[in-house]
Amino acid sequence: MKPLSGKVALVAGATRGAGRGIAIELGAAGAIVYVTGRTTRAGRSEYNRPETIEETAELIGQAGGTGIAVQTDHLDSSQVQALISRIDREQGRLDILVNDIWGGENLAEWNVPVWKHSLDNGLRMLRLAIDTHIITSHYALPLLIRNPNGLAVEITDGTAAYNDANYRLSLFYDLSKTSVIRMAKSLAHELAPYQCTALAVTPGWMRSEIMLETYRVTEANWRDALVEVPYFAISETPRFIGRGIAALAADPKAARWSGQSVSSGDLAKVYHVTDLDGSQPDAWRYISEVQDAGKPADTTGYR
Repeated sequence: MKPLSGKVALVAGATRGAGRGIAIELGAAGAIVYVTGRTTRAGRSEYNRPETIEETAELIGQAGGTGIAVQTDHLDSSQVQALISRIDREQGRLDILVNDIWGGENLAEWNVPVWKHSLDNGLRMLRLAIDTHIITSHYALPLLIRNPNGLAVEITDGTAAYNDANYRLSLFYDLSKTSVIRMAKSLAHELAPYQCTALAVTPGWMRSEIMLETYRVTEANWRDALVEVPYFAISETPRFIGRGIAALAADPKAARWSGQSVSSGDLAKVYHVTDLDGSQPDAWRYISEVQDAGKPADTTGYR
């Protein structure tokens, strides 16, 4: 039996990137996975990208799982409420909530002070990064707490330790990612009486669809980008964080993580999972100890 058989998961923001990788791995582990996002084959979101939630559901099926795509704008309370009502009606339970809603890549202005940054874009970024997670938790958690051992995972960028020590190149981006970490800590407190767990998890330097396009490579030839950006050698696929979260969801002692901020590399070490190529990238330690320290790119000891 697969370790998550009988479990129901919602991956909010599963159109691409980490959300897609997490959804695939939860499905491969046996969970029924609802995947949400704004882009479907019938129309695109403001991202104007080709990936769709239907594709994510099909990839879950190819991995041996069950994926159910539901178009949802997580800033629209009525849509989120309808989504949770549907999960309740069809499954009668929710065991895993992954909040991976984002959408701010095209809104951030890097190394631009707040008084020069577009105010409209900055506030929109905060709404996409924070309000969406709160709205989704508001409606989803009453279903999750019906049964003990529920798991809520907030996906962010950077660990608490790294973000506390570093400016994340934009006030709005910094607030977006650090707020989600604090949200997980608050949720851990609120969920504890119901024997449920909440934590924040960050991927490392992830080879998302957008990142691969930025470096003009594909997953098949991603190492060609090392000529331009040698530090990219420590990168990981979206499936790496997915495997860590799937293992976490299957852990009967998952509550030991509650309130914490961890990385995909941290989970990999504890649960002995690897990326698709068999490696275990420890990207955040590498970024601090090698990249940010200005040392030559060398992944020795970080994979």
